[in-house]
Amino acid sequence: MEKSGSPKGRSAKAAAAKAGGPEAPKLPPREAAVEALMRLAAEQPWNDIELGDIAREANLSLAEMRDLFPSKGAVLGGLSRLIDRAVLEGDTSDLADEPARERLFDVLMRRLDAMAPYKPALRRISYALRGDPLAMIALNGVALNSHRYMLAAAGIDTEGPLGRLKLQGTVIAFSRVVETWLDDDDPSLARTMARLDREIRNGERVMERAEDLRRLSAPLRALGRSFLERRPRRDRRDAGNEDDGNPLGGDPAAAI
Repeated sequence: MEKSGSPKGRSAKAAAAKAGGPEAPKLPPREAAVEALMRLAAEQPWNDIELGDIAREANLSLAEMRDLFPSKGAVLGGLSRLIDRAVLEGDTSDLADEPARERLFDVLMRRLDAMAPYKPALRRISYALRGDPLAMIALNGVALNSHRYMLAAAGIDTEGPLGRLKLQGTVIAFSRVVETWLDDDDPSLARTMARLDREIRNGERVMERAEDLRRLSAPLRALGRSFLERRPRRDRRDAGNEDDGNPLGGDPAAAI
């Protein structure tokens, strides 16, 4: 039996609600907007979908829509958060004794399973955004937020320079896996699983080299810290006031 809280269950409920099913519970407005965008994206080009279309499909006013999301891209980012929750609500206690590679493989396969109800829409969106560099930068920001939690679910540290390298590497690797998954219509997902296994093993080799480089560069980093500590106090204070914020704003998906 399909759980009502799963993405597939939510998608089915949204479809039933649209069809006027008497027993279909009303989705929360934020979720309704995400489901509406996915239904529209499965049927028409991404660039033809307007905010008003999403609002009408979700039975929301434009005022309500504005309170929920600043842009169409932000609604797409909302899907990522729904997928995050679906994965994180799953029980991963059985993975505790597995190697990190197996834990990550399982978590990312669960993510693909949660994305499956939206595959037709994601396929069309992926093709539409592939040639848009600003959209790809924004999507990378969304993916970093999501995969920080995916790695946490797999018990993998993401703090420090090497942690950030793991995080960005996982985002890149998973994007390659998704490219295979979008064209993999085999129910067993054999090609997708093989690609995921290959990407994880490649990532392990990169991290091993990064660990070696970090150990070798430790004296140079210590020298650099010593130099910075001897800089004039005013220089350090001015450097600390530089704006290093996200140029895309609080929600990276809003730039799509």
